Amino acid sequence: MAASVRAGAKPWIKIAAICGSLLEDSCTHGLIRSAIEISKSSIPGVEIEHVEIAELPMLNTDLEGEGNFPPVVEAFRQKILAADSILFASPEYKYSVSAPLKNALDWASRPPNVWGDKAAAIISSLGGSGGARSQYHLRQIGVFLDLHFINKPEFSLKALEPPAKFDKNGNLIDAQTRENLKQVLLSLQAFTLRLQRR
Repeated sequence: MAASVRAGAKPWIKIAAICGSLLEDSCTHGLIRSAIEISKSSIPGVEIEHVEIAELPMLNTDLEGEGNFPPVVEAFRQKILAADSILFASPEYKYSVSAPLKNALDWASRPPNVWGDKAAAIISSLGGSGGARSQYHLRQIGVFLDLHFINKPEFSLKALEPPAKFDKNGNLIDAQTRENLKQVLLSLQAFTLRLQRR
């Protein structure tokens, strides 16, 4: 989807944010909520929509009709297709991405692949590496999906190390971490616009 232009502003881009954790009060969800807040308050030209994946059935091609997908899958695919870029918030499970996230990746890659040629960024938290190993695996998957990930800045948050990064409800409260997250969003914005000018 080509970015739209609003009067007196830089091109407007729409980012689909996908959380690999299904826990509402998880740190990963907290990162998505903070990204939305930051974009609204201090990044003109960016709109982030949290696209839910909890209701997606497990991938089963028997559920596909002739060119049709289950309604919840089709709705998900259309939101990805309409987005200019993707923000993944990925927990780390056994050195990899979560099962719900992999399931979402698989459904949206069914022909026609709706991930293709989009800019993307990854943020993660927890895990001994702050989720860095899940990011490496997601980047590998992204090669097949034809996603284009930003390289810098990297964002893998060791959420259990002091000072406190989140409150008891999973909301991001650390000022430096919020600034780091803002820099990721700015980089994704710039890279998305660059790809669209090709």
